[in-house]
Amino acid sequence: MTSVNTNASALIALQNLNATNERLTLTQNRISTGLRVQGAKDNAAVWAIAQNQRADSKAYEAVTNSLNRATSIADVSIAAGESISDLVTQLKQKATAAADPGGSAASRTAYNNEFQALLLSIQSFADNATFDGKNILNASETAPLQFLANADASETIDMDPQDFTLDGLGLDPAPDLTTVVGAEAALTAIATALDTVSAGLAQLGAQAKQIENHTVYVSKLMDALEVGIGNLVDADLAKESARLQALQVQQQLGTQALSIANQAPQVLLSLFGN
Repeated sequence: MTSVNTNASALIALQNLNATNERLTLTQNRISTGLRVQGAKDNAAVWAIAQNQRADSKAYEAVTNSLNRATSIADVSIAAGESISDLVTQLKQKATAAADPGGSAASRTAYNNEFQALLLSIQSFADNATFDGKNILNASETAPLQFLANADASETIDMDPQDFTLDGLGLDPAPDLTTVVGAEAALTAIATALDTVSAGLAQLGAQAKQIENHTVYVSKLMDALEVGIGNLVDADLAKESARLQALQVQQQLGTQALSIANQAPQVLLSLFGN
């Protein structure tokens, strides 16, 4: 039945056109944002999962910052420790030369002067091995430094302080090389200092390597999280592009169908001779 009051064909065409416009708007939004799930309204479950993963990813950024700080402290400490180790070997050289029974008093005095200068350098190196206010070589830190290891802050990686000061190395009070007996006593103290420095550097090196390995792991984990979030919410732009073209054609056809349906009542005029 054809009626001027109710145009069923036009209503159907309008419904289809509105549906096409809604799908076209959705597709255009996906293309413009690159996201298939932009908010909870699009897909509540997927959006919630993605948000949780985003929170973990942000937390791992804090973990990375903490580990980078640990790496810097370790690098500064190891550099200073290695320099101190080199100085201790020089101490041994001076003490050995001063322990020569055939040496003169003047030569022992010269060796002692060099020896004392090296001791001052050791103390200076230990005191200045500071990064971000932390020094683990001069006994200012008594407890292990702790750094974040996971996103929940429930695990930490520790870095143990070492005492590479003169007192910590057993070189305070400073040995005196002006006599053979003093030089021989210095050699004994230096042997202990070398053992202390070597053991401390070995521990620092092992902990620095642990921090480095964990930093690499966290970096890979963050990359995996980013990819995982993308798998959940990112739009397939190739598909969306193809869908956009199809919907644009459907929109044009829907507009034409609505126009045709709106012209149908005009047929009634011919029945009245117009």
